[in-house]
Amino acid sequence: MKKLEGKVAIITGGSSGIGLATAKRFVEEGAHVVITGRREKELKEAAASFKRNVTTVVGDVSRLEDLDRLYAVVKEKHGHIDVLFANAGAGTIAPLAVATEAHFDQTFDVNVKGMFFTVQKALPLFKDGGSIILNSSVSNVLGLPGFTAYAASKAAVRNFARGWALELKDRKIRVNSMSPGAIDTPALATTTGLTAEQAEQAVAQFTTQIPMGRRGMPEEIAAAVAFLASDESSYITGVDLAVDGGMAQV
Repeated sequence: MKKLEGKVAIITGGSSGIGLATAKRFVEEGAHVVITGRREKELKEAAASFKRNVTTVVGDVSRLEDLDRLYAVVKEKHGHIDVLFANAGAGTIAPLAVATEAHFDQTFDVNVKGMFFTVQKALPLFKDGGSIILNSSVSNVLGLPGFTAYAASKAAVRNFARGWALELKDRKIRVNSMSPGAIDTPALATTTGLTAEQAEQAVAQFTTQIPMGRRGMPEEIAAAVAFLASDESSYITGVDLAVDGGMAQV
């Protein structure tokens, strides 16, 4: 029996990196997956890598009308939700002295506002006994110069898991956050604002901070998310599961 056989799972930010790896793992475990992302081209490419059980919806989680459209598709196609992996996030480098209002707003619009309403608007479709997994970050407990708005936004995500685990306990919906460390995805070089040289330096620095001596792979994060989504974690709620090679643990 597959861990997610017949389950309906939603993944935001599902067109690349951790989201895409998790979508593939969910399908392997028997789930019907709906993935959303802002870039239509990447979504189409992602969809082409699946042979079954995936639906794509273009949308930006910081736009409430896009979330409404996402859940309208889910309702029409599946009628309910069993699992939500609220994965979409954004993070660009901006030291305190030069950070702009636009930088701050974009970070919090996606990572905090987007996360909040992604979950809120999913609730009417959620089956009792379901699982919600929020993508936080080890930055929620680390000081990261240049990424303080991002780190603060991820600390907010950690607290969402605490509060929502209590708010939704009567429906037996479990809510947990999952905190990746340094993961080998294109995001470091393509979305953070670092130059190629700076990205290489960051990888080298991260490696010295990780007891396991390497970055994690998206598939390793996907395995942890699949665990939290499945009945194997039936007595786990409100936690923050760090998947970081020990980076923020020792």
